[in-house]
Amino acid sequence: MVLKVNNSTVKRIQKAIREEGFHGWLFCNFRHRDRLSDEILNIPHGLTNSRYWFYFVPATGEPSALVHAIEADHLDSLPGKKHTYVSRQDLLQFFNLFSGKYFAAHYSENLSAVSFLDAGMHAVLSGAGIKLVSAENLIQRFKGLLNEEGIASHERAADALYGIVEKVWGFACSSFTDKKTIYEGDLRQIIEDEFVRLDMTRDHPPLAAAGVNSGNPHYDFSGCGREIQHGDIIQLDLWARENSPTAMYADISWAGIFDAMAGPKEEKIFGDLAEAREKVFEFIDLSFFNGSSAVSPAAITGAQVDAFCRSLLIEKGYENAIKHRTGHGIDTEVHGSGANIDSVEFPDTRLLLEGSCFSLEPGLYFPGYGFRTEVDVYIQGNRPHISGRGSVKQGRQFKLLHC
Repeated sequence: MVLKVNNSTVKRIQKAIREEGFHGWLFCNFRHRDRLSDEILNIPHGLTNSRYWFYFVPATGEPSALVHAIEADHLDSLPGKKHTYVSRQDLLQFFNLFSGKYFAAHYSENLSAVSFLDAGMHAVLSGAGIKLVSAENLIQRFKGLLNEEGIASHERAADALYGIVEKVWGFACSSFTDKKTIYEGDLRQIIEDEFVRLDMTRDHPPLAAAGVNSGNPHYDFSGCGREIQHGDIIQLDLWARENSPTAMYADISWAGIFDAMAGPKEEKIFGDLAEAREKVFEFIDLSFFNGSSAVSPAAITGAQVDAFCRSLLIEKGYENAIKHRTGHGIDTEVHGSGANIDSVEFPDTRLLLEGSCFSLEPGLYFPGYGFRTEVDVYIQGNRPHISGRGSVKQGRQFKLLHC
């Protein structure tokens, strides 16, 4: 079944186009390579896609669909005028209608997550005179910004995750006190059971890493995992959303030590990490508050935030312990379509906008162990807010947890 895309969806697309100052937004697909085009236009993955289709949405006016004659009904669910092609000449003749126009397409030199247009078709479109620009900003405006309902959904998910962490750590501490043998799998199972109880969903099992495994940001295991030893660092990373297609994710990380107290070295490292996280939040807050400053509310990017966080950690001598970016966009996907807090891996120069939601998760990793502390932030009322209502410091770990 092909879901109808109504005119309100097209109007949202056109609003994003006008905000970015382009002539239009080009969607196209071949063999369902572009999941974003399919998702935005509600094209089911099971639909045969053996020939390219194209959907040109102008900033104003009626969209134009181009489909191959043997798959002529494939875009009937979309508003606008439909055209068919058989030959390469037909294709090029249609493209000439848009010659000289600036159309955004799904490619990016920096952001692999939004780059689907292959080099060959890019060359064909450009050769027809269409001036292609990256759609990365449009994708953020259309899909990566949370409205009030989305923020409320995100907040509920965040509150649930903090409650789960409290339950997991309570189990770990009671096991430590009772000298009971526990495994990483025991902690992960509590998280998974809570997701079921709270009717939440996730795209991948959560992280529960102990000892040397805490130094692997994407650690995974089967079965019981590692037995947790006295003095082990325990890293928890969990993300989930309410069980609804329109619900928003939350994503948090907490760290602790399976001991009565942390050593001074570990406490200092984690303290430096938490301090950097706090200063990064303050940097964002001041950037939005001080409209006359060098970094204004209309000009702070994910790359700028990441660069600032890295500078803080490098200043304290941790340059070789940084393995990943400071954060990522969050929406209906845990790694969402909005601006990432990244200046090194996939440099993201997109602006933080009203409705942006993203993680702040600086991490430091050493031989034998590692730490990450993660909170989520969203922009509402032209100011940043840390997710998780309640006390002022809810969701902001300042010291290593201990038993």
